[in-house]
This record gives sequence, structure tokens and C-alpha cells, in this order.
Amino acid sequence: MLLIAPPASYRISAYCAAARRLGIRMVVASRGEHSLIPEIASGIQVDLNAPDAAVDVLCAAAREEDFHAVIATDDATVELASRVAARLDLPHNPPSAVRIARRKDLARTALASAGLPVPAFRRIDLHDNLEPQTHGLDFPVVMKPLALSGSRGVIRADNASQCLAACRRIAALVAGLPEEEERRFLLVESYLPGEEYAVEGMLVDGNLELLALFDKPEPLVGPFFEETYYLTPSGLPGTTQTMIARQVAAACKAYGLRQGPIHAELRLVGGEVYILEIAARTIGGDCARLLSFGTGAGLEEIVLRHAVGDSVAPGAVSGAAGVLMIPVPGAGVLRRVEGVLAARRVPAVEDVVIAVREGYELVPLPEGGSYLGFIFARAETPARVEQALRAAHARLRFVLAPVWHVEVPAGAG
Repeated sequence: MLLIAPPASYRISAYCAAARRLGIRMVVASRGEHSLIPEIASGIQVDLNAPDAAVDVLCAAAREEDFHAVIATDDATVELASRVAARLDLPHNPPSAVRIARRKDLARTALASAGLPVPAFRRIDLHDNLEPQTHGLDFPVVMKPLALSGSRGVIRADNASQCLAACRRIAALVAGLPEEEERRFLLVESYLPGEEYAVEGMLVDGNLELLALFDKPEPLVGPFFEETYYLTPSGLPGTTQTMIARQVAAACKAYGLRQGPIHAELRLVGGEVYILEIAARTIGGDCARLLSFGTGAGLEEIVLRHAVGDSVAPGAVSGAAGVLMIPVPGAGVLRRVEGVLAARRVPAVEDVVIAVREGYELVPLPEGGSYLGFIFARAETPARVEQALRAAHARLRFVLAPVWHVEVPAGAG
């Protein structure tokens, strides 16, 4: 199989480990021939910012490797993967559908055209006068970059001045993106007050197989929207869970998605399901480990087996599981994390993973795009899982040092 991944993806090692367990040869396409990750260094080197050339390189490599499937790990590679799979006549989502899933403005238009509930939304041109474009907004609103993931650049604004400040902040964040349209525009939409949930699923010929429904017990009200707790199984009534599954399936159809994993975010507002986004990939970070509690197989293994036509039926769920995506405590250089052993000793906690090394500069949302680590727990009930996660997090202490940015005057030196 061909795995296309950004060089810093959390998912590379998990997919490669699953491939080894299944006896599948995995070839990684990424950027970084001198990478410290062996799979990247020995894989196919492509420029992910030059997709046309990358498609040609990977299709040429397929003449020697005879790939049976093409898989993307992250939003940054899903379009490239769909184009390569289409060229090789392998199972894939239409590239147009994958683009809709990656672009928040196109997704909103697709959902509205399909008659699904969406908040009021519009695009704002960052290269034009901002004030006239924000007239008539019904506050509060949420400002979003068109294509970033992980809540990067997502900002709630409660009035016109906050809205303009958010526009300027997002403009600085997206200034370096490769696509001109994604540098120039942002999406603004009405804020949806309601509880938020996440869905992990698998599409097979357009049919959605629900793998997990996650509760998010921590309120996400802004001004930024850092995700923290995921708990499964959900405590929602069965009728509500069925309604969510149907709405996610309808949204996938509206996008045009037909094959492979999906990760959906949604809110329940006044008894209706509002889709926030659906990504044509698995859940991010190390959170995929939660899926093994309900299926007996890791999420990556499920994806690989589906890719070769071997479905995995979810097993009976025993107990509950959850993860805390450890939030960034503030801006600064990470010196050390204290209390990890104490956190691991909390009953029901299965693992505490610190993903950021000492000396790394931490950048909080909305500019930051990574978590400090993950805490995993398993217990008899979701409430017990949440209690264990909160207790473990309370035992951690993060020691940061300030960052001093030195500016060299023009012409100096």
C-alpha cells in the first residue's frame, strides 16, 4: 500500500505498525529524505506543495510497486491521495468530494444545497476593506480559515471590534499557505450554541458504517475551541444516536464521499444535528487508539483491511474508554513535564503520552496546531473514565520558559 503523509504526522508509525501486523508492505510518500523516521527516509520523496508533480512521481512509482490501495493520513494529503488513486484506478473518493471535505466554505455550500441545516455563513475577502463585509452579522459569530484543521484559527467574536481583530489574526496565520484562495478568504458563520460530539466511521461504496460516537464533556464555547476530552460509548439516547448517524451519512453523500474513513464533528442544537465538518480521514493525533476498545482492532488496521476489501465488524463494547488531548498550558519553551508517573498511577488510567520534547516552543490556539500529549483511560462507565482523566491531568505540572525573539535591524551584520 501507498501511505501519503506530511513528515510530522502522528499517524505514520501507527499505520506502519498495523501494516506489519497484517503482513502488508507499506510504502510512505512524504517529504524528507534525511528524516529520522526510517519509513520516510526510505520511502518516496515528493513535494506536497506541488501536487501535480507529486501525482506524476507517485504514479510512476506505482509501475514498480504495484500498489493495491492509496491512503492519506492527514488533511494535507487527502486530495493528493484521491488523485493518485483515481489515476491508478484504485478505490477512492472523487477528488472534488475530498476537496469539499477539506474546504469549510465549500462544505457549507454543499450541505445547504442538500437541504441539511447549516448556520448562516459568508466568506470575507481579507484583501478588501473588512468593515463593510462584516456589516449585518448577527453576533456571536465564529471566524474560520478555509482549510486549516485542529481548531487552528477558529475564533469566536461577540461584536464588530472582535470580528475585525479576528480577521487580522487569521490573516497573519494563513499568509504562508500555498493556495492563494486559502490565503485570501476566511469563513464567518453564526455561532451554534449546543453540545458537541464526534463520529468515527467508514464508508464502503457510499454506505456509512459507524465505528464510534464520542461525547465531549468539556464545553466548547470559545473564544478558541481547543478539544480536550473524548469519551465513548456515548451517553446519548439510542434515537439521538441514530439521528446523528443518518445526518452524518447524508452529509457524506452531499459532499460526494464514498470510500474510506471519515471523522465528523457536530453539534446538537434545538433537537437538530448541525454538521461542523467531515474530514475524509481518521481522527487525528493518537486518539485512534480509542477505537480498539470497541472493535478489538486498531483504527489503522480497520482502514487497511477495508482498503483491501476485508471488512471488520465492530465487537461488543465492554466498559468505556476516553482520551484527554492535553491542552497547551501557555506560550513558552517547554522545560519539563512533572508528575507523569503520578498521573499514570491514577486508577483506570492506561497511559500518559507526552508528545512534545523538552526545548520545544509551545504555541497555544488559535495559532498553535499541536497537543502536548494524550492521557488514555478505561473503566466501567464514561463518568469514571472522565474522572480518571481529570485526576491524571491535575497531577501534571508543566514548566515553561519565556521565549525571547530577537530582531536584527535591516543591514546589520
